[in-house]
Amino acid sequence: MLDLLLPRHCLVCGCGGTQLCRACCAALPQLTPPLCARCGAPTAWPVERCLECGGRRLAFASARAAVPYEEAVRRLVAAWKEHGLRSLGRAAAGVVADRLPPPPADALAFVPADAGRRLQRGYHPAEQLARELAAIWRLPCLSTLRRAGPSRPQRGLALAERRRNVRLGFNSRPVTGALVLVDDVYTTGATADAAAAALRRGGAAQVDVVTFARTIRGAGLGLGRR
Repeated sequence: MLDLLLPRHCLVCGCGGTQLCRACCAALPQLTPPLCARCGAPTAWPVERCLECGGRRLAFASARAAVPYEEAVRRLVAAWKEHGLRSLGRAAAGVVADRLPPPPADALAFVPADAGRRLQRGYHPAEQLARELAAIWRLPCLSTLRRAGPSRPQRGLALAERRRNVRLGFNSRPVTGALVLVDDVYTTGATADAAAAALRRGGAAQVDVVTFARTIRGAGLGLGRR
């Protein structure tokens, strides 16, 4: 209904017709090797564990993202998550499928929303992204994860606070096999790790994380444009 009432304009360049035009979609920044083999952070040379994830016991086997969380991507994610532009979820899935090979897996799962935030938004971006990717990759999408209780939003929290905030924040129904855990943005990996740990406790043999965007801490490492 919103699309009928308001004209569509590309959120990146402002041209009319669509919320993300084909040219801007193709020009979105990308993450280029070398990347950390474990968490997907850009690195100066190939490494198995980087400074960002080294020394941490991570429940996921790998994490990969389609785009760095830069200015244009921030505008897209904000419109998608906070302003109800649901059609951007399909566009995000298309970018992920175009740039990332599907990890070997039996099914997809997604990081569940806090009940209050889901009620406020009316939908859940991570679930939408997972279901779109499941259709593209022809895999089932499982609603297996649940929040263990209310939690503070991760935005604005320091790294240690993020980890404490979600450490035991998820439960999983029984699962088997290898799973792809989907979320919209990878920031510190705290949420992905806690959700992956719940899936492993539920019986998953392996969990690989896929997100649309990823926060980058290095100065320009691994960033490229098409």
